[in-house]
Amino acid sequence: MQNEAAHGSWPSPVGAALAAANDGRPACLGTVGDEVWWTAPRPAEGGRRTLVRRRADGTEETVLPPPWNVRNRVIEYGGHPWAAVERPAGGPLLVFCHFPDQRLYVHEPDAAPGTVPRPLTPVSGVGGGLRWADPVLLPDRGEVWCVLEEFTGPAPTDVRRVLAAVPLDGSAAEDRAAVRELSDGRHRFVTGPRISPDGRRAVWLGWDHPRMPWDGTEAVLADIAADGTLKDARTVAGGPGESVPQADWDAAGRLLLASDRTGWWNLYRAELTADGALGPVRALCPREEEFAGPLWQTGLTWFKALETGPIAVLHGRGDAVLGILDPDTGTLVDAPGPWTSWGSTLAVHGTRVLGVAAGPRRHHEIVELDTRTGRTRVVGSPHTDRVDPAHYPEPVTRTFTGPGGREIHAHVHPPRNPGFTGPAGALPPYVIRAHGGPTGHSALVLDLEIAYFTSRGIGVAEVNYGGSTGYGRAYRERLRGQWGVVD
Repeated sequence: MQNEAAHGSWPSPVGAALAAANDGRPACLGTVGDEVWWTAPRPAEGGRRTLVRRRADGTEETVLPPPWNVRNRVIEYGGHPWAAVERPAGGPLLVFCHFPDQRLYVHEPDAAPGTVPRPLTPVSGVGGGLRWADPVLLPDRGEVWCVLEEFTGPAPTDVRRVLAAVPLDGSAAEDRAAVRELSDGRHRFVTGPRISPDGRRAVWLGWDHPRMPWDGTEAVLADIAADGTLKDARTVAGGPGESVPQADWDAAGRLLLASDRTGWWNLYRAELTADGALGPVRALCPREEEFAGPLWQTGLTWFKALETGPIAVLHGRGDAVLGILDPDTGTLVDAPGPWTSWGSTLAVHGTRVLGVAAGPRRHHEIVELDTRTGRTRVVGSPHTDRVDPAHYPEPVTRTFTGPGGREIHAHVHPPRNPGFTGPAGALPPYVIRAHGGPTGHSALVLDLEIAYFTSRGIGVAEVNYGGSTGYGRAYRERLRGQWGVVD
């Protein structure tokens, strides 16, 4: 039986401390051999992010204890901060960026007890120093390739970004000159390289002021020479009015691109000729849906090709879900389960696809899809209910009509508490949440900060106002010259 009480006065087990303790989510997913690795938040440790590994037998362990903090500040929002490879002996080899000093470190987590990470890059006292992101380990070359962000003076604009090769032997730990630059600095911003399966080519993204990466980027393709230099870098897709937020390869060495050339971020594939020229570009699943998102951080992943041919994709209107795409037929089959929103980080190994997913009654967790059986399961960071789920809101997605007949999307979370209801005829107050961005997106997932209000009798409406992503280019461009008006 429910008691009647004024909205906002209902007793609730969801306190501020509980909501804060559940802040953050797993991210930066990857596979190392048969293992799954990811960065994980530690809210009680000053916001530190650690690295977690799930071994093949299902056991989990922390790879890096305090004070190691696996994050970087490239373009201030950061980028993918680690890379690791399996070795025939001695366990995996890991390279990561440590947040306090922004240096790259190399570590052998299975080495003798007491082994600690060793620095690979120097410290610079100029401006914001030296920063590194999106590492790609190339043990055969004895290098790690990544983005280098280098401040050249005291002003925030005194900065350059290039692709760089850092030696794994530590010779650059105190010597900036030992870092080998790979790209020519033609772009103000770059992402890390993606190397073709045969090791002959690399592709990356570049863009320049005043464009943001959701306005226009260029996919740059280059040949990798025998001496490890990049030759004949050329733009093969994108431009000032076309956003390409991800470029990668399939197992056959064909180039995969996400592009919004039609007004929606869709997935495309192109063959390369023997001399490296780009052949016809074909849309793999043309839809008025988003198959990618805004590149707020370098290294975000919305698609990943499996060795067997299919492509794991994140797609949808509004929230993104995981699907498996047959690139030859365009057939797309979604993964089953209670997860309504998947994060922009995917990994594949064999026939397995791994991602970070959540739903209205589940926090973000590591989910595995076996493409042979079509089954999903949680393999890391499993959701646990900290309170009775009866205190969670039951949200609904609404589309409202705004000025000029424009659609406005929102998630509405009505008040909910198993023991209380509002006075008869009384309407509850609502908190209106407008996400940051502007090209952000509020996902329909469990958030204890929202439950803090709804369990007390106060509703919450999360508005994906004009300018949000998930609804095509025209929707996100509503804010052009209209900040504070359209939103």
